Amino acid sequence: MTDAAIVVEGLVKKYGALRALDGIDLVVPRGTVTALLGPNGAGKTTAVRVLTTLITPDAGSARVLGLDVVRDAQELRSRIGASGQYAAVDEYLTGFENLEMVGRLYHLGAKRARERSRELLRQFDLVEAGDRPVKGYSGGMRRRLDLAGALVAEPEVLFLDEPTTGLDPRARLGLWDVIDDLVSRGTTLLLTTQYMDEAERLADDIVVVDHGAVIARGTADSLKERVGGERIELSVEDGSDLEHARDVLQQVATGDVDVNEKARRVTFPVAEGTASLVDALGRLAERDIAVFDVGLRRPTMDEVFLILTGHEADTDGAAAEADSAETTRETGATR
Repeated sequence: MTDAAIVVEGLVKKYGALRALDGIDLVVPRGTVTALLGPNGAGKTTAVRVLTTLITPDAGSARVLGLDVVRDAQELRSRIGASGQYAAVDEYLTGFENLEMVGRLYHLGAKRARERSRELLRQFDLVEAGDRPVKGYSGGMRRRLDLAGALVAEPEVLFLDEPTTGLDPRARLGLWDVIDDLVSRGTTLLLTTQYMDEAERLADDIVVVDHGAVIARGTADSLKERVGGERIELSVEDGSDLEHARDVLQQVATGDVDVNEKARRVTFPVAEGTASLVDALGRLAERDIAVFDVGLRRPTMDEVFLILTGHEADTDGAAAEADSAETTRETGATR
C-alpha cells in the first residue's frame, strides 16, 4: 500500500519454544495513530523492537516508510523515533545535554541541536530542570525527558512503547496534546499501551494482540459493537432483592448478568437499547423490586479488552515478554 507507513506480513519471532510473535499482520496508514493493546507477554514490545530494527524476525516481513527493517535497517533508523518502556537517559548529564547529544547523533548540527533541545524542554515542561543533572529528576521527569529524546529529529514515524507509564494525570494529558500536534503535522504513530482510555482517546485504529497473534482490530466504536453493544446498569434499593433481580433480568439480557453485592448493582448486555431498558424496569416493577438508580451505556474499553483477551488490562504478575527486561534505548539514532 503506497499510503501505508508500516506494513507487516506474517511476522514471527521465537525465543526457544516461545513464539513471541506468531504471524502478525499489520498495516498503519500514514499520518494516523494505531494502538497495539494486549496483556503483558502478548507480543507488543517484541513487535515494536522488530519494527525499530533492534531485533531480527525469524519469518515474515516488515517495512516502514517503504524500507525493509532488516535489509534497510541503517537508513531506516535515521527516519524513525522510538521510546521504550523504561526511561533511558544519562543521569550524569543535564536534561539539555541529553537532548543535545541526541540531536548531534541525528546530525542536526550544533546550532539546530541546541535550538531543538530548548524547544523540547519547553514542550515537556522541563525548562526549570533543563540545566540540572538528570540524577536529581523524579521518575516522571525522566520519563518526559526520554519521550522528548524520541522527538528530537522530528521523525516521520514514531514508536511509543507504554509511553505514559509513570506519568501523573497532568503529564499524561500533556503528552496526549503533543501526540495530537505531531499527528496533525503528518507524523505516523504506533503506540503500545495498557491504558484503555489512552487508546480510545488517541488511536484511529486499535489492534488487540494476545499470545503473539492479532485477535481483533478496528476503531474503539467498532470493537465495542463487536463485544455486545449496550449495557444496562442498575442498582436496587434493597440488597436482599439482588438475586431475585438477577433472575428477572436474565430474561432481558443477551449475556450473563453481573452482580455486585456490595454496590447492590447489576450489569448486563442488551440488544435493543431503550426498549430493553423499559422492558427490564417493567419486569422489576411487576415483582415489586425497587430500583435506586439505572442507566444505559456502552461497554468501556476495559470491558472490551477483558472480553476479547480474558485478561484484565493491567496484568500484574503476568509473564513479561522475553525481551522486555532489556533497556536498550530504542531511537532512530540507536543511542
